[in-house]
Amino acid sequence: MLRVYVPALCAALLFQTPATAQSVDVSQTVVQPVTELDPSVFPPPSRRQVLGYGRLTTNDLIGDGKDRWRTGSITSSRVWGWGSWEGQAPTQFGDLLELRLQGEIMSPADLRNVNPADRPWAGKLSFGLHTHWTQGGTEFALGGDLVVIGPHTHLDDFQKLLHDVVNAPTPSNAVLSQQIGNKIRPTFVGEVGKSYTMADAMRLRPFAEARAGDESLIRVGADLTIGHFGDGELMMRESITGQRYRAVRDPIPGVSFILGADIAKVFDSTYLPEDRGYALTDTRDRVRAGFHWQGEETSFFYGATWLGREFQGQSDSQIVGSVRLQFQF
Repeated sequence: MLRVYVPALCAALLFQTPATAQSVDVSQTVVQPVTELDPSVFPPPSRRQVLGYGRLTTNDLIGDGKDRWRTGSITSSRVWGWGSWEGQAPTQFGDLLELRLQGEIMSPADLRNVNPADRPWAGKLSFGLHTHWTQGGTEFALGGDLVVIGPHTHLDDFQKLLHDVVNAPTPSNAVLSQQIGNKIRPTFVGEVGKSYTMADAMRLRPFAEARAGDESLIRVGADLTIGHFGDGELMMRESITGQRYRAVRDPIPGVSFILGADIAKVFDSTYLPEDRGYALTDTRDRVRAGFHWQGEETSFFYGATWLGREFQGQSDSQIVGSVRLQFQF
């Protein structure tokens, strides 16, 4: 205690005028010990904490029932931030961080026989770090992913195993020999959007997106939500369908419906290489609808997305389904 109080007392004496110093009666000085710091003056140190987790599984077998093209993916997000969630992303860039993981399989319509006019088989794994923030009601997301493509992902082995389990056709060695080779593509992704309340429990959110890396594109679109899905929550956009999923939750029981559409100009695609003779369509279109039910401890989401043709010569569009079932314990 003396090591704390004696220097403070000496400093007070040194900075007084001589006349004032002579009038100080040290014996009458009462020192009140400080038992804790005033949080308004010395705020306690804080650290990042987990705010939430989200996941979305997409497969064409729960869409149009066919195993082709954008055939399956799993996307997940883990979110960290300073302090507790306040109902929207913070105002500072970098305060909220999202770790984004995704695995995806793309395949030709025929898994057994090689068709040079169809898209090649491709497997990809991506690992990314993104940040989300809000300024003046406008929502921003920006980040980068390391996209790993090719046989070294072993997604071809995974699809073989999965199809064996469900007794579905497996990709032949001939088809896999034509798959997109081993590559690593650093990828940038950014989105800006803003929600507008149209009526009670009805919101319209236009957005714009840019992507450069494994695929380079610019996209514009909008999502309409009828219900409380996403109210006071942090929503992520799944890259294949554009469906949005919750990563930080503030659940309100009830039913919600979601509609969305967007259009993109794609400049290049690692999965449809020009040097193999593929020509991209002028635009890439998506239309989606979803249903979300929130109970007291359980929630369920199902969404269907129509994906337009991605390359010249693609025989048809396709419909994929996305699903998320969550239990709260």
